[in-house]
Amino acid sequence: MTKTDPQRKLKHEQVQYIEFLSGDIVHAKNFYTKSFGWKFTDYGPEYTAFEGDYVDGGFTSGTPVNGSILIVLYSGDIETTKARVISAGGTIVKDIFNFPGGKRFHFTDPDGYELAVWSE
Repeated sequence: MTKTDPQRKLKHEQVQYIEFLSGDIVHAKNFYTKSFGWKFTDYGPEYTAFEGDYVDGGFTSGTPVNGSILIVLYSGDIETTKARVISAGGTIVKDIFNFPGGKRFHFTDPDGYELAVWSE
């Protein structure tokens, strides 16, 4: 995720990050910069992260599909959160992995919606 703003308090298991698929990341960056003033950080040609006033997120290369936005929650204890997701009936679809901002995992809920959980 993006660098933590010292004024922003991370809350355990809060919705904090949203990922979009974009067919043209440059166009998406221009649109959201002009529309909402989002600031972007590029992580290669296929991913850019944004910082907004109340939520952060990113755009990854891909064909946009309705329902393809990824909700990412923050966890102060990713292993415990993963165990609770499994215990509640969630299915892990991407086990815990490292990325430039920390680590995360993806899961589907009982309705098939995919979400992710990240930790520093």
